[in-house]
Amino acid sequence: MSGKTITRAQLSEAVYQEVGLSRNESADLLESVLKEIAEALARGESVKISSFGSFSVRAKGQRVGRNPKTGEEVPILPRRVLVFRPSQLLKGRINGESVDGLVEEL
Repeated sequence: MSGKTITRAQLSEAVYQEVGLSRNESADLLESVLKEIAEALARGESVKISSFGSFSVRAKGQRVGRNPKTGEEVPILPRRVLVFRPSQLLKGRINGESVDGLVEEL
């Protein structure tokens, strides 16, 4: 794995170049989309992005864990976790497949 990270600035620049909005409008659009996704997830709703995947919040119950250093049992409190499930199309692109069966270059 290359360890590269895509930043908000890079996403905003991509929107600017692809859509043709000003840089400020592109940044505002990106922030609005990310804010809406975050708020929906905070409300416990699922977010599905076609051809990309879906985000959802899952509740995990309380369980007993173990301190690996001491072996002592420690309660792990119930919590909510964010889950991402990639679409079949995204999985195919990651594996170098395309819709028509030809291998895509990433």
